Amino acid sequence: MKVKLALIALGALALTGCSKLTKENYDKLEMGMTQDEVESILGSADSCGKTMGTTACTWGSEDDKHVKIVFMGDKAVTFTYDGLK
Repeated sequence: MKVKLALIALGALALTGCSKLTKENYDKLEMGMTQDEVESILGSADSCGKTMGTTACTWGSEDDKHVKIVFMGDKAVTFTYDGLK
């Protein structure tokens, strides 16, 4: 049982160490990319909301490092970041 817990903890630690949320990946983003194209670089968004024909998605936590992208007609029109290295 202790071995299973240790393996689970190690796996979780490994996953957090290889985050796609980096400045290098942010720099790969371009205006006009689709959400699928962005997700191929950053992974799945942590949250998305739709308002007046736009979709605003956030990767990461607004309290920590994050990327925010607004899509209009499934094309990225604005993107910002904070806390990336």
